[in-house]
Amino acid sequence: MKKYSIEIKWGIIFSLVSLVWMFLEKGLGWHDENIAQHAIYTNFFAIIAIALYVLALLDKRKNYFNGTMTWTQGFISGIVISIVVAILSPLAQYVTHEFITPDYFDNVIAYSVESGAMTQEAAEEYFNLTSYVIQSFFFALVVGVVTSAIVAYFVKKK
Repeated sequence: MKKYSIEIKWGIIFSLVSLVWMFLEKGLGWHDENIAQHAIYTNFFAIIAIALYVLALLDKRKNYFNGTMTWTQGFISGIVISIVVAILSPLAQYVTHEFITPDYFDNVIAYSVESGAMTQEAAEEYFNLTSYVIQSFFFALVVGVVTSAIVAYFVKKK
């Protein structure tokens, strides 16, 4: 467990930062009055996510690998972070939708139907806690692995 303590720390930090981002989205109205912009602006979190992976792998390189790290070591470290984030994602989704923005699903369903993007049934099937828990778990794994591969390439040091 000590071997992966840096990854666990950064997985927790990532999850907490994602909750702060949800507060920001809610505060900017992207979950209610400005919901039409949500699909575009929520993607800006990717910049923060990449920055967190860079910081995490630099931390691992400096404090575990004594200033040197191969691509493989960085990639494995990033994968572990992604697993931690994925494991914490159901809890983060629950906190988000129960406490931070409890009306989000109702709002996004209404917007999707009113804009003609989805039927009521399709929107209700897609926009719910169970669906988001599953999506966030697999998204964290897939995107985390890809991000890890790329960031590890730039953070490696001989």
